[in-house]
Amino acid sequence: MSELVPLTGEPLALDLVNTRPTADDLLATPGDLRAWWALQAERLPEEVPQGEATAADLAAVRAVREHTARALDRVRRGDEPLATDLEALNQAQRAAPAINELAWNGSAVAATRRRDGSPGRRLAACLAEAAAELLADPAVTRIRECEAEDCVMLFLATHPRRRWCSATRCGNRVRVARHYQRHKAG
Repeated sequence: MSELVPLTGEPLALDLVNTRPTADDLLATPGDLRAWWALQAERLPEEVPQGEATAADLAAVRAVREHTARALDRVRRGDEPLATDLEALNQAQRAAPAINELAWNGSAVAATRRRDGSPGRRLAACLAEAAAELLADPAVTRIRECEAEDCVMLFLATHPRRRWCSATRCGNRVRVARHYQRHKAG
């Protein structure tokens, strides 16, 4: 993975989209995918156990990321997303469908959520579901791009005055640059 640490803590679909900053792709190799997967492990449902990432898994996750990014770009501005992006996200979900598997536990019927497919396919399907939920959420219009000059990260603005993807990452850089410019002129 590159020197840049992935931004995490936004909705899962945004965290995925934010793995493509301007300089390096944070999901360039199966090892990068494994590292990002580990960062997100606590946020993923049990039916997506962390496993080895293959080149096919990486391709599936990156495809979900690209379709999510394009659809989000349009939807957050109030435009209709491309049908190809929506269909690709639907197909990713169908590739590893989730069901509530029913079983008798001795005294009652218990339902356990299960998902078919390899761990990587299950991850891609889960990420496509997260994208679908975000795209259908009215809050999608509050997604903004960071205002730092060299940043392309997206965030869900929970406060109307939020301007940066991260106060500690971009916010500090912008404030330090402003401070430098004020004192350099004096």
